[in-house]
Amino acid sequence: MKLINDFIEKLITESTPELPLWNIESIKHGKEPAWNYVDGCMMTSLLELHKETKEEKYLEFVKNFVNYYVFEDGTLRGYDPKTFNLDDICESRILFDLLDYTKEEKYKKAIEKTYHHVRRQPRTIEGNFWHKLIYPQQVWLDGLFMAQPFYTRYETLFNNQTYYFDIINQFKNVRKLMFDENKKLYYHGYDSSKTMFWANKDTGLSANFWLRATGWFVVSIVDVIDYMSKEERAVKEFFFPLLKETVDGLLQYQDKETKLFYQVIDQGDKPGNYLEASGSSLLAYSILKGVRLGALDSSYEAIGKAIFNGIVEKYITDNDGDLNMDGICLVAGLGPDNNTRRDGTFAYYISEPIVKNDAKGVGPFIMAYTEVLKTLK
Repeated sequence: MKLINDFIEKLITESTPELPLWNIESIKHGKEPAWNYVDGCMMTSLLELHKETKEEKYLEFVKNFVNYYVFEDGTLRGYDPKTFNLDDICESRILFDLLDYTKEEKYKKAIEKTYHHVRRQPRTIEGNFWHKLIYPQQVWLDGLFMAQPFYTRYETLFNNQTYYFDIINQFKNVRKLMFDENKKLYYHGYDSSKTMFWANKDTGLSANFWLRATGWFVVSIVDVIDYMSKEERAVKEFFFPLLKETVDGLLQYQDKETKLFYQVIDQGDKPGNYLEASGSSLLAYSILKGVRLGALDSSYEAIGKAIFNGIVEKYITDNDGDLNMDGICLVAGLGPDNNTRRDGTFAYYISEPIVKNDAKGVGPFIMAYTEVLKTLK
C-alpha cells in the first residue's frame, strides 16, 4: 500500500490547477485550463480516498484545485454549455460533495448551471443524449459515465427523482441498441442517423469493442446504482442484472495470466493489441463496488482484487523512487467528419499513444484502490 500512497503523493505534490501532472492532453496540446472530465476523474478519486482514509490532505487538495475553476456566481472556468459536450458535465459530480463539506453557495450555483445543460442536451430519436454537438445523433458508451452519475445525483438530492425514468430509459436504449448478443459486449458508438463514415449502414454501430469505453459504461452502472434511491425498483430489477451481464460478458476475454483486459477487448491474440491499464482499472473498481452494493455476489470480490493486483504488478513502476503508472491509452474516439483516421477499426484503436500517469487511468486506479481498502476493514 505504501507504494500506491507514495505514487498518489507524487501526483498531487507535482500538480497545480493550471498544470496538473495527470492531464496529458492539456500538457501535450498546450490547452488553456478548463473544467474537464480528466481532472474530474482525479478529483472524484481523491474525494473518495479522503472519505475512506480520513486524510485531510486529499480534501484540501481538491478544494484548492477546484476553487481555481469555480467562480462565485457558479460559472465554471472554460465551460461552454453551447458545445453540448457530455464530457464537461462529468467533473460537476464532485460539486455535490464540496457543497456538503463547505456549504459554499457557489457550488450549488455551479450544480444548477450544469443541470441546466443536462436538461437542454440534444437527443437522438430514441431519447438518448447526443455525445457532443460535433457528434450529432451519436451515443457513445463514454457518455453514460460523463452525464448519468451527475444527472442521477441531482435527481436524488434536489429534484424529487422526477427524471429517473429518463435515466433508466437511456440505459435501456444502450442495452437494446449497442449490445452484441453473441459476443456479450457493447460497441463503442451508435449513430442514430446511420450516416457517419464509421457506422454500419444497417445498425448504426461502430465496428469494435474498445475497452475504456466499456469500462466507463460499467462504472456508470455502479455509480447510478449508488446514487439512485434504493427504493427505486429499477435498481434491483434492471441495474443489478445489467451490471452482472456486462461484467460476465467481459470476463470471457480476461487475460488468464495477468487478469487484465485488452485495448480491443475480444482480439487479444491479434498482433499490436495490448493489455490496457485504464479500462482494466475501471473494471476492477466496478466489480469491487458492485459487490459492496450487493449487485454482484461475494465471489466477484476475488476477481476484482485480482485485476487490481495485476495492474499494480504490471503497470505501477518504481525507477529509483520515481513512481509511475504506465499502459494508459491517451485517447480514442469516433470521427468527427473531418477526422477519418478515427474510424473505429482495430488498427485505429491500437494506433493511439500509450502514456504514463494520465488521470483517465490513474483516477479509476485510485477508485479501485479505495474499494480494496474497504474490503480490508
